[in-house]
Amino acid sequence: MRYFALSTYFRQRFGCRVHKIPVHAGFTCPNRDGNIGRRGCIYCWNPSFSAVAESEPASLHEQITKGKTRIKQKEGNKYLVYFQPFTNTYAPVKKLRSLYDQALKEPDVVGLCIATRPDCVPDEVLDLLEEYAGRWHIWLELGLQSAHDRTLDLINRGHRRDDFEDTVARCQGRGILLCAHVILGLPGESREDMLETAVFLSSQGIQGVKIHHLQVIENTPLAEMYRRGEVKTLTFMEYVGLVCDFLEHLRSDLVIHRLMGDVLDSSYLIAPRWNVGKAQVIGAIEKELDRRDSRQGSKWSGRVISTGG
Repeated sequence: MRYFALSTYFRQRFGCRVHKIPVHAGFTCPNRDGNIGRRGCIYCWNPSFSAVAESEPASLHEQITKGKTRIKQKEGNKYLVYFQPFTNTYAPVKKLRSLYDQALKEPDVVGLCIATRPDCVPDEVLDLLEEYAGRWHIWLELGLQSAHDRTLDLINRGHRRDDFEDTVARCQGRGILLCAHVILGLPGESREDMLETAVFLSSQGIQGVKIHHLQVIENTPLAEMYRRGEVKTLTFMEYVGLVCDFLEHLRSDLVIHRLMGDVLDSSYLIAPRWNVGKAQVIGAIEKELDRRDSRQGSKWSGRVISTGG
């Protein structure tokens, strides 16, 4: 394999398949509740990518049981409960402990994936996650999207790159695994800008990266910008080449959690419409790496600023 896929990592770590079960625990986001802003990031509409982003979510037990049924349980399978929609550390520690405990008591659950923002992880939350990391497999997923503050301002993230760096530094030595989310093709970014994000991530004490392509979704400010002609999206082959470039500049030990974004309901998607499935995109990326005789990390020659996890 020319990149370090999450499935490979799980088999090395657990010796079996490990499935993520997404759940909605009723969280909100400081970029929507008025603490930072109200419109959110310009590209974000949770129902487009999260099957569990309901206004009135079912109990965690019901969601996890339903998730296992969808996966078609097999003997020996293990599960990570994925707290997915919105900002899943944005609550008092007492509430977080209650929710995380409910998820971890379910049969065959070996840990948690917790999606959040880098500016919503205070020390008391890290102390809690460190407790869990001593007994469970804990991935903290930090939405960075870009290493460039000008881009973060444009997409209305409401945080800066140094918020990400600060959280990564405070996580070191706690046993918490860190995964950074990035989006390729953001407005105003060149290929060089995006590769600088890869180099930046490789310098950080993180263990994984989740790569998405920019998608224009209904009900977002980005959709308005796209219709005004202010935003262009990547073609299929442009994205394939760009992902390969990005992988080449990532450290070879970083676990690749995702290679493209998903839209669960195509009626939400405005652009790009490639008319190819996820397997075809991944196959094209692997074929291009083969053609180049290249692999993840082949152009990384830097150093890690902080280590641990």
